[in-house]
Amino acid sequence: MSERRARSASKNNRNTRNTKNTGNAGNTGSTGNTGNSAEAENGKDARKPVWRRALNPPAAPPAQPPSPRPDAPAPESADVGSVVQAALYRDGVRVSTPTSLADTFRQLREQPDGMAWIGLARPTERELLSLAAEFDLHPLAVEDAMEAHQRPKLERYGETLFVVLSAARYLDAAEEVDFGELHVFVGPDFVITVRHGAAPDLSAVRRRMEETPELLKLGPEAVLYAILDSVVDGYVPVVTGVQNDIDEIETEVFRGDPEVSRRIYELSREMVEFQRATRPLVGMLHALMAGFAKYGTDEELQRYLRDVADHVTHTSERVDGFRQALTDILTVNATLVTQQQNAEMRALAEAGFEQNEEIKKISSWAAILFAPTLVGTIYGMNFERMPELSWEFGYPFAIGLMGVVCVSLYVIFKRRDWL
Repeated sequence: MSERRARSASKNNRNTRNTKNTGNAGNTGSTGNTGNSAEAENGKDARKPVWRRALNPPAAPPAQPPSPRPDAPAPESADVGSVVQAALYRDGVRVSTPTSLADTFRQLREQPDGMAWIGLARPTERELLSLAAEFDLHPLAVEDAMEAHQRPKLERYGETLFVVLSAARYLDAAEEVDFGELHVFVGPDFVITVRHGAAPDLSAVRRRMEETPELLKLGPEAVLYAILDSVVDGYVPVVTGVQNDIDEIETEVFRGDPEVSRRIYELSREMVEFQRATRPLVGMLHALMAGFAKYGTDEELQRYLRDVADHVTHTSERVDGFRQALTDILTVNATLVTQQQNAEMRALAEAGFEQNEEIKKISSWAAILFAPTLVGTIYGMNFERMPELSWEFGYPFAIGLMGVVCVSLYVIFKRRDWL
């Protein structure tokens, strides 16, 4: 912590400019020379134009008048907008609650043995850059915190640890999993949390730590443990909710619900996202445990972190099992749908066959009845000169001809199973 104090003292001018940017008019100073030196430094790194703007603002903002206009923003409006809570601690006990980032910076410099815990929710670029200048945060880490949409990871930049976590919560009403992103900067005497999303509830973590000062006085590493533990514990109700969803889906599959395929697909996508949140955590925690000896981590914290690692490993295995179960259920559902379609096709084919049989019967009897009708029609034309009209056996012959034709057709249709 003393090393960071020395660095803070050596860059007093830059801190003064930052406190002006965050609304603290108590520390004023010249910014021209500092801006030129920052430009020279940033000229060496052409990769981050955003950092050139950050460390070298075009001009210092004018001081706020004593009586601002009603429509003018308050001096600390940038801080109040996204600073959820900031507090300073000494020996595990809260000693002050600053209302802005500028007050936090000033009070932390006045507390050589203190620790700052700053919680931000969707902060502005200005706030992140002021934090970066005050605590020497690495540009790459700050850029990740600005852009969000990062995968879980663990990076160490000098004395600062940068952790990206993906928290999750289960929404009972919508029966879906909501994911949030959390970025954590852990330094020698500070912890900064940048939250993108509703989860996790870090106020509960802060209350828990403040209720156990013997753990909080272990420093920023203890706060990081508590945050990791909260994120991993938040996976438990999600796992329970997903398990219930899978049970319901299995019932719907065998009940033949036509909407179940869509639900399986949506839940499978959520499980893919859940895997992306939990799998990297296993490696991250093992990396932290591998550095216990190198960084002198407290033995009690080592036990806690091992416990968190066990929980996240168990959760990761459950999520893998859920995804495999959903894949199997989708296969079973496809098989059942295919069987149902085959049964419907078979029923249609049978109905068509029966219809064809009825048509055959009707056609056969129509043909049989058509034969006497044809003979009768011919002899009913009433022509004067027809050979059979004056024949003595003409009428019996016509009747016999009708009978022979009808019997012949009946025999033919019967042999072909049309009748």
